Amino acid sequence: MSIDRDFAIAILKLTKNGPISHKLINKEVRISSQVAERLLRKLQNDGLINVQNSILNLDSIQRVRLAVYCVGLGADLELASNFLQWQEFESIVTFILEQNGYSVSRNVRFKHGGRKWEMDVVGCRKPLALCIDCKRWHHGIHQSSLKRIIEEQVKRTKALAESLPNPTIKTVCASWEDAKFTPIVLSLITSKLKFYDDVPVVPILQLQDFISQLPAYAQSLKHFLRMRHDFQDRFG
Repeated sequence: MSIDRDFAIAILKLTKNGPISHKLINKEVRISSQVAERLLRKLQNDGLINVQNSILNLDSIQRVRLAVYCVGLGADLELASNFLQWQEFESIVTFILEQNGYSVSRNVRFKHGGRKWEMDVVGCRKPLALCIDCKRWHHGIHQSSLKRIIEEQVKRTKALAESLPNPTIKTVCASWEDAKFTPIVLSLITSKLKFYDDVPVVPILQLQDFISQLPAYAQSLKHFLRMRHDFQDRFG
């Protein structure tokens, strides 16, 4: 099991900056070519990697899935997530949201209440404006720390809703008369705390299911309403 884990971690580490030769992995893990070939076939059969002409080329979704796979084999969560680029997280979120009919803006910057704010991802599909914070953390994070992360995302979401309409904010929902701004925290793997103050903590590989089911329970999630330019807040 440790060989499988170390091999997968090596791929995650070495492909951080792009495609690599599989020979580099052998050197990194120090295993025989026969064992490496077996492990490569297994990962490719599982859809976690692409190997062509001895070159490994992983897309963002595969790299995130590989990180989750490594954690499942006992790798440290913080170590695995550190090999992921922030852009990979955001690219997957963008892809999933767009596949579900959302218009997506990333790294949305705005000013409100005398300070600057930034939202990782905003996905807009009337009347929903999903305000997503992409987070990664280690196993030992205390619930109190996670609650503070969620509370900060609630503040960002409220600030965004209150600051509209604003033509300088580059997101589709900035021009809507009616909008429901919903804070969401996205994680690499499942957190013990799945909801706090009606704000969901969603593992990235479960985001598609979450988005698919969202219309059925969106009203029960924490959100902030802006209706005909009159801001109201609602606590689910």
